Amino acid sequence: MSSKNFSRSSGKPVGVIGIGSFGTAIANILARKNKVIVYARKPEVVEEINLHHQAHGKPLNPCIRATTDPKILCESCEVMFPVVSSTGFREVMQKFAPYLLPYHILIHGTKGLSLNLPEGQSLKDVKKIKRENIWTMSEVILNETVVVRVGCLAGPNLAKELSKGQPAATVVASPYNEVILEGQRLLRSDNFQVYGNQDIIGVELSGVLKNIIAIASGALAGLGLGENAKGLLISRGMVELIHLGNALGGQAQSFIGLAGIGDLVATCSSTFSRNYTVGYRLAKGENLDEINDSMEEVAEGINTVKLMKTFLEGSGMRAPITENLYKVLYEGFKVEDALHYLMKYPFNVDIDFLLNKPN
Repeated sequence: MSSKNFSRSSGKPVGVIGIGSFGTAIANILARKNKVIVYARKPEVVEEINLHHQAHGKPLNPCIRATTDPKILCESCEVMFPVVSSTGFREVMQKFAPYLLPYHILIHGTKGLSLNLPEGQSLKDVKKIKRENIWTMSEVILNETVVVRVGCLAGPNLAKELSKGQPAATVVASPYNEVILEGQRLLRSDNFQVYGNQDIIGVELSGVLKNIIAIASGALAGLGLGENAKGLLISRGMVELIHLGNALGGQAQSFIGLAGIGDLVATCSSTFSRNYTVGYRLAKGENLDEINDSMEEVAEGINTVKLMKTFLEGSGMRAPITENLYKVLYEGFKVEDALHYLMKYPFNVDIDFLLNKPN
């Protein structure tokens, strides 16, 4: 496929980078009003899209075309939506970097974090990490490319529900109002509401950190516990989410909005959530390696727990849900034992994040 096929048509197409379950859902939403080109790494996936109008067996709008060439996407599209896993996000941005220009707009939909350490080092080589060692996906874009106008998508956006056209909403966050307006113009429909927020770091962190609580919620369900326990977890998890988010540079208001509490409630209750599924299967006795090997896509919360545990060790902060979940995931701690510990943890204040405002 050449970029000439698109340059003759009126209006520029919109790009989607990555075609997993969420990328597929976003591509279909965009294709209701726009021509869409998707980037896929594997030629067989591109062939499946272009010949059969589906990706990994999931139907795609017939007007969506695909390519394996980053140059074609960058030359054809001014606005692109990167939706790839956090583990591969930096590599993909480095691949696109030679073809990206300052006029491009990138609005990512990846709910994960990237570790920024000196070349050759990994998390195994360090005992402590600071904020500058943790990049959100917008920070990856800003540091790896010349793109300036960045944004993110976050909210209760379970891909299976979006693919069915069920009512939903998302937040487009960016420090640039034009990015928010463009995201709203491209995505908004009768069944898909799009809100705006200028606290991009807070919105990104909301989507990232709630995955920790979603794993814990799945574990509670796996133990057969009820709604009271879930209500306790979600409310205390919200406090912990804001506590960590503030330390990483997010504003509390973003965490109590759609991208925070909205996404938290959705993923803490849904069997469609990969992170919830991880927790459920852990409580049923499976180990992390078994779970990872059998999942088609990455559960971002697994990596987030590890990063946040290392960040906590360097900051002197406490985050009991995150700390105990780390023990369950990586140290063989039983889910039941983690729950008993949390029930005994000396929480003294209910909404302490509101009472301890930064100066």
